[in-house]
Amino acid sequence: MHTTVIHTLQAPGVQPGPQEAFYQDVVRGLTAMPKYLDSKYFYDAAGDRIFQQIMQCQEYYPTNCEMEIMTEQAPQIARALAAQATSFDLVELGPGDATKSVHLLEQLMKLKADFTYYPIDISTNVINQLEKTLPQKLPGLHLKGLNGEYFEMVQRVAAMSSRPKVLLFMGANIGNFTPVMARKFCRQLRSCMQPGDVLMVGFDLKKHPQVILNAYNDAAGYTRDFNLNLLTRINRELGADFDLDKFEHYPVYDPMTGACKSYLVSLEEHDVHIGKAVSIHFQQHEPIYMEISQKYSLGETDQMALQTGFQPLTCFTDSKRWFADCMWKA
Repeated sequence: MHTTVIHTLQAPGVQPGPQEAFYQDVVRGLTAMPKYLDSKYFYDAAGDRIFQQIMQCQEYYPTNCEMEIMTEQAPQIARALAAQATSFDLVELGPGDATKSVHLLEQLMKLKADFTYYPIDISTNVINQLEKTLPQKLPGLHLKGLNGEYFEMVQRVAAMSSRPKVLLFMGANIGNFTPVMARKFCRQLRSCMQPGDVLMVGFDLKKHPQVILNAYNDAAGYTRDFNLNLLTRINRELGADFDLDKFEHYPVYDPMTGACKSYLVSLEEHDVHIGKAVSIHFQQHEPIYMEISQKYSLGETDQMALQTGFQPLTCFTDSKRWFADCMWKA
């Protein structure tokens, strides 16, 4: 449950502004059969705030599991990376506030590794914060933040420096894609990398189905609020008239496929208007597909590496084996 990172490709010509793109994506999704909304729009100011609450709630385990890996195994990870290249560029996709990766950066500096850290994020705010706070926490860190789309910025780093690359894609962000889209994403990353470059990906692992379901249906209702907040955003920014009381949050998990999906279900037949031009009809019990959080077995992570042009090197897991940061070589 993190920002989705592959954005719709626009036809050549005039690019719509962010508001127009939001409008087009919402109308396209709600007039499709079945209806869906693009999860990249979850993160307005309120969405960010609710997501922080989700990450701190008892049932939502991925953050703590990966934090355990990074706090307790950062020295081993740093040594494994340093063994791959004497000097390199460390490129992190979607670093957030870097609370996890700061442990790895610290260990690499202790090893006196020769590296430059390039955090990449679509949010200017995130990059500004990192450029301000990280040099205070880690004096002597070579850092250059890049604001923009992942693939574009990875290519920019390649143009700026010919050193080997280590790419970090943590936090189970890969789970925001279906397995087909995840493979496409990894192939795209591979096409930006040179042989010998390293990719480290965070995977949420398959575990008892109830543990997973609870994480996306917490008792305090934060995940429900997170999903419903997107309707509030559409009301506010696009002049829609969603009545939130007419929708219920419904998560499902399939332990065979590893797909955990969230829906908003319409409780009665009714119409929703977006501005003056668009009217959307909802049947009673009709779902809107909101997001996927895909889970993997360790065997499936190795398989994905091999299918997308990588060689699996090693996986670092937490003590419960609920989460894995997998290291692959191009």
